[in-house]
Amino acid sequence: MSLSKRPLLLLSSRPWNAALAEQLRASLEQPVHAISQPAELRVESLLALDPEWIFVPHWSHWIPESIWGRWPTVIFHMTDLPYGRGGSPLQNLIQRGHTSTMLTALRCSAELDAGPIYGKEPLSLLGSAEEVFIRANGLIESMIRRIVRKCPHPQPQQGEPVIFSRRTPEQSDLSLCPAGDLGACYDQIRMLDADGYPHAFFDVNGLRLEFRRVSQRSDGLHADVVIKAISQSSSASN
Repeated sequence: MSLSKRPLLLLSSRPWNAALAEQLRASLEQPVHAISQPAELRVESLLALDPEWIFVPHWSHWIPESIWGRWPTVIFHMTDLPYGRGGSPLQNLIQRGHTSTMLTALRCSAELDAGPIYGKEPLSLLGSAEEVFIRANGLIESMIRRIVRKCPHPQPQQGEPVIFSRRTPEQSDLSLCPAGDLGACYDQIRMLDADGYPHAFFDVNGLRLEFRRVSQRSDGLHADVVIKAISQSSSASN
């Protein structure tokens, strides 16, 4: 590994990005550091590190201008920007009936998801949320390599923005699906099936039934179910 190159910094709070730093170290022969907790993202630490680039595969926390204004910071967003600016892009896309999207690499800016674009790659939305994120992870690795090696100039976004709202845990309730619509229930379960997301659920008789690993079969939907007392159940934000 070349020790003369300035390091790269990865910001990700999700487990499916854990191996990305090591893969990039090997392919780029460059130091790569990773931060997974917002408390670790401090200007003082970054001044000592002085990264060449900051890459953001999956980060649900605010990045201050004191950071993105000093170091080029590239966010990966799972929509064909400017369509789909905002929160919960995967879930919003699936609920709107999309089966594929574009994974967009854009420069962090003051306005949410409004920065200029380094590039886009097509991404399938089939399968569980975790499967989609793992699929996206491979694209992110190749896009990072391309950006580091070629240093492209980002281009302004073109078109009218469409804004997505961040989902709340209460929206994971399967009773909100149209009555008798197995397809809607299938999408609701799979689009929330990843670590750190509030899984699709039903509440009945003081119990919460949480669903994962759903499949469509000739006799209906099959899924793994975890049953908890509602008082003991906990929700995560997506």
